[in-house]
Amino acid sequence: MAISMTEAAARHVNRYLSRRGKGVGVRLGVKTTGCSGLAYKLEYVDEILADDVVFEDHGIKVLVDPKSLAYIDGTELDFVREGLNEGFKFHNPNERDRCGCGESFRI
Repeated sequence: MAISMTEAAARHVNRYLSRRGKGVGVRLGVKTTGCSGLAYKLEYVDEILADDVVFEDHGIKVLVDPKSLAYIDGTELDFVREGLNEGFKFHNPNERDRCGCGESFRI
């Protein structure tokens, strides 16, 4: 089981944590929502919880709750700029379908 991130994602997270002045990494998980059923949630975190599964890539910790891990195992987190927009992209090998608006996915 593994969660990874690209160098671009690691640089972005590192810059944000530096500006913020605190934090141990990011928490990646899923929530039930949208037309396809699941959506990614990503947040900066200040502490590691007892049940967090911790992955580290490019010096950045990615924390995942055990329930979400079944849906996102093998996911690569990327940070991309497309024209005037920028944001995180999730490359999840378990994804079977995405809704038309791009907000949710199905396993």
